[in-house]
Amino acid sequence: MAQRRNVLLVVVDQWRADFVPALGAGFLRTPNLDRLCREGVTFRNHVTTTVPCGPARASLLTGLYLMNHRAVQNTVPLDARHVSLGKALREMGYDPALIGYTTTTPDPRTTAPRDPRFTTLGDLMDGFRSVGAFEPSMDGYFGWLAQKGYRLPPNREDIWLPEGEDAVPGATDRPSRITADLSDTAFFTERALTYLKGKGEKPWFLHLGYYRPHPPFIAPEPYNRMYRPEDMPAPVSSPSWQAEAEQHPLLSFYLRGIGQGSFFHGAGGAATGLDEASIRQMRATYSGLISEVDAALGEVIAHLDATDQWKNTLVIFTSDHGEQLGDHWLLGKVGYHDESFRIPLVVVDPDRPESAGRIESAFTESVDIMPTVLDWLGGTAPRNSDGCSLLPLVRGETPADWRQHLFYEYDFRDVFYSRPEGDLGLGMDESSLCVVQDADWKYVHFAALPPLLFDLRRDPDQFRNLADDPAYAAIVARYAQRALSHRMRHAEKTLTHFRATPQGLEERRS
Repeated sequence: MAQRRNVLLVVVDQWRADFVPALGAGFLRTPNLDRLCREGVTFRNHVTTTVPCGPARASLLTGLYLMNHRAVQNTVPLDARHVSLGKALREMGYDPALIGYTTTTPDPRTTAPRDPRFTTLGDLMDGFRSVGAFEPSMDGYFGWLAQKGYRLPPNREDIWLPEGEDAVPGATDRPSRITADLSDTAFFTERALTYLKGKGEKPWFLHLGYYRPHPPFIAPEPYNRMYRPEDMPAPVSSPSWQAEAEQHPLLSFYLRGIGQGSFFHGAGGAATGLDEASIRQMRATYSGLISEVDAALGEVIAHLDATDQWKNTLVIFTSDHGEQLGDHWLLGKVGYHDESFRIPLVVVDPDRPESAGRIESAFTESVDIMPTVLDWLGGTAPRNSDGCSLLPLVRGETPADWRQHLFYEYDFRDVFYSRPEGDLGLGMDESSLCVVQDADWKYVHFAALPPLLFDLRRDPDQFRNLADDPAYAAIVARYAQRALSHRMRHAEKTLTHFRATPQGLEERRS
C-alpha cells in the first residue's frame, strides 16, 4: 500500500433508477449526487440481480447471482463458503468497515440453533467490521438516540409517526416525530465521519449504508415539504388493480396481499386502496427522503475534500433494489417489474478525470460491483464471480465480450411475512423466476408458472403479455434459450478450472 487508495461504497436502500436527475428526474434537488454524476460515470441500464434486501445485498457483496449464492430470500442463510467483498479485501490488507447493514442470516452449520441472529430479519455479513451498526433490530440507532438524550416512546418505531396529535397514520405530508438532526440518516453520517476522522493517513474501505428512502415513507422537517405532490410523476398502472392482476398469477397474489402498514407506520388497508393523490404525496415524501440522504452525503464529501482524500478515493454510489411506488398498483420490491430492479449506479474514478460526466448505456448488474472494487485496488475477483469489472466501461471502452442482455432473478418462496406457495399451488423450490431483458424484449421465465414476454419498443411499461400469442412463439423460444444458456455459462465454477494429471494438479487460466 505504498500509494494510498481508498474506497467509499455508498449503498442506499430502495432508491429506484428513475429518481436520479442525470437520468431524467429533473424535479429532484440532489446537488451532491449531481456532483458525483458530473465527476464520474452514470450507468443508465443498471439492475440489481435480485430482490429483496438480503438476496440483493448478497449478490452485491459476493458478486454472485442468486442461483449461485442461494440466500434466496430475507431470512434464508448465506453459505459461509462464499467469498464476500469484505473477506476479499482482508486478503489484500484492508480492514473493511461497514456502516448500516447487509440483512444476512448466518450459515447454521457455523453456529448454534439458539444463536439470536436467527430471530431477526438479518444481521451482518462475515468479513466486514461494523463501525455503525443498525442491525439487529435497529438497536444501534435507537441506542444512539437514547444516548443523545432523546426519550424513546414505549413503541420506539412510533418516532416515524406523523407529528401532531390529530395526524392520521400515513399522512406523509406531516413531518415525522423524529427531527432531522436525530434521524437515521444523521446517525449513519455521524458514524461515517467518526470513522473517517479516526483513520488518519491509513488507507480505508468504507461501506456507507443509508436506510432511506426505504419505508416508512415519512420525512423530518424540512424534507417533508420540499416537494409538491402535483410535481411528481403520475403512477404507471392499468385502470384498476383487478385489470392489472389479470396479467399473471404472481402479480395477482401481491396485489391481493400487500398492505399499507409496511410503508406507512401505523397505517392500515391494502396498498391497492391508494388513490393517485395519495401516491403523488408518497412520491413527494420519498423525494424528500432522497434529498435528506443527499445532504448527508454532502457532509461526507466535504470531509474528503477538506482532507485532500477525494483525489485518491474511488466512490461508488448505488442501491440494493428499487421500489414500485404505486406503479402497477404495487408497493415494495417484488415480482418482475423494472421499478423493483432498475437502480442507480455512479462510479467516480479519480484515475479517470477524462470520463467525468459521461452516461454509459451498456448493460450492467449489481454483481459487477465486487470485481470493480477489487480491480481498482489491484486485486482479482474470485474465479466463480458472475460479474465483471466496470473499469473498462468507466474508461469508455466496451469489451468485445460484454453482456448483451440483463439477467435478474426473484425467489418468492414462503417466509414468515409472505406465503405465496399455497395460494399459487407451488412447492418451495418451484417458487422462482428469472428475467432476460435487452433493449427490445423482456422475457420472464417461471419454474412452474406461465412465462411472460413484453415488446419493450411498443410496450415499455409492460402491460401486454405476448407469451401466449402464437405469432411470438419463436421469440419466446429464442429468449428462453438465452436464459438457459446464461444459467449454464454462470453455473458454479469455483474448482472447474483445476485438473488432476499424471504430473499432479494443473490449473487452467482460461
